[in-house]
Parts: sequence; C-alpha cells; structure tokens
Amino acid sequence: MSVETTPETAPDRRIYRLTGADALPFLQGLVSNDVMPLAKADGVVWAALLTPQGKYLADFFVVARAGELLLDISDKLAEATVRRLSMYRLRADVQITPAPDLHVTRGMGTPPAGALPDPRHPALGWRAWGNAGTAPVIDWDAIRVEHLIPETGIELLPDDSYLLEAGFERLNGVNFRKGCYVGQEVTARMKHKTELRKGLVRLRIDGAAPVGTEILSGGKPAGILFTQSGGRALAHMRHDRMDGPLTAGSARLFADG
Repeated sequence: MSVETTPETAPDRRIYRLTGADALPFLQGLVSNDVMPLAKADGVVWAALLTPQGKYLADFFVVARAGELLLDISDKLAEATVRRLSMYRLRADVQITPAPDLHVTRGMGTPPAGALPDPRHPALGWRAWGNAGTAPVIDWDAIRVEHLIPETGIELLPDDSYLLEAGFERLNGVNFRKGCYVGQEVTARMKHKTELRKGLVRLRIDGAAPVGTEILSGGKPAGILFTQSGGRALAHMRHDRMDGPLTAGSARLFADG
C-alpha cells in the first residue's frame, strides 16, 4: 500500500460553497450527521441525505475551513443532490454555488497545511480542498476492502441502500442524538427496534466477477458482489445465508476470518 504524501487529485469529486446565515442549520435538518460543531471550529463531517423512507440518496463531506463552508460530493450525484437540497431551501438564507477553483486532494502520511483527517476511518488518510495535485497513485479500493468502507455509486446505491446496513454508524456517518432529519425515523427504528438481517461484509474470493453480480448460497440468492481487491471482496449479504457454498458467476466466495 502506498504512503505517498504528495496531494493526489480526486477527479470524481465536485465542490460547492455554502453561504448564508442559515447554511448549517439548513443542513442540520436534512442530513444524517451532526454538522453544527462546524460552526465553532474547522472540521469535516461525513453525512448522507436520505429519502423519507430512510433510503440512501447521496453522501458527502461538509467541510469548514478558512472561513468557508464547502460540500465535497461525488460528481455522479452532485447535480441531482444540489437540486434536491434547493427544493428544501424555501426561505432559508442559504446559497449553494459551484466552486470550480477548488479541487479535492487526498493522501496518506503527513498532511499538508489545511488538510483534515478523513472522518470515516484513519486508514483513509487526509483530505484537502484547494489546488489540484498529482494523478492518483494510492490503491483506495484495497483500503476500502480491508476496512469495510463503502463507496458512492458502488456499494452505496441511491434509492436502495440503508445507512446502517452500509456501515455508516461504524464509520461516523450518522448521529442518533442530533434530532430530526429526513429519513431519521426509519434509521432510528433500524437501530433500536430491529436486528439487521443484511449488511456489508468482506469475503475472500477465488476468481472474479463484475460489480453487481448476484451471490448465491447453495443456489439461493444471498447478496450482491461489489469491490474486489487482493483476493477479497466487499458484498452486501443476507446474514442467514453466509454459510454457503457461495458463488458469484464463476467466482467462489468464502468467509473472511
């Protein structure tokens, strides 16, 4: 695994500036995590926007640094997410504008000035928002598979994924004490009143199959195969069908530890 400390541009990210007196309270009432600490100090919060039924729509970083409030989001979901946020704006004093002068950079090891730790997991290193860096050199898929970290548009699917099944609680992406937000009731019920029957797991894999391939357990549907790296894979699985034998296309899968 590389420990490159030169800023590495994340070409699949887009940045927006959030301005206006109501920017943080506006987000606080919509997203899964508590963003209000950003009113007091620079920092970065990972959060998700949900449907009223509690399903994932988008995830992003809310960043406070150098007197600015930024939204760091996948370019695949950026425009649709900003449109949805604008629908909720009503009379709130908040503006969301593109920041084409800024680029997301990330890396491992000693962070450059202005960088902040990725709030999901220490293994993800740091993130910064400013000038472009080098071409990507770090094997982020290997890191994500090792630490069970879902990625936008791969393991995290709009109108399909649930936060707790995807590991948001473990990865500091949901706060159960912050109060109401869109989809909060379903998320809280999954936390307190039900036992999760499905979730993101890591498996060993012999062979390979495309992302999205159905996993079968003894011929019965058991899950979906996602990111693969170094003989291991992330999968969304039914916990009661983990014993196998597990297959995904021509690949065979096994419990990882």
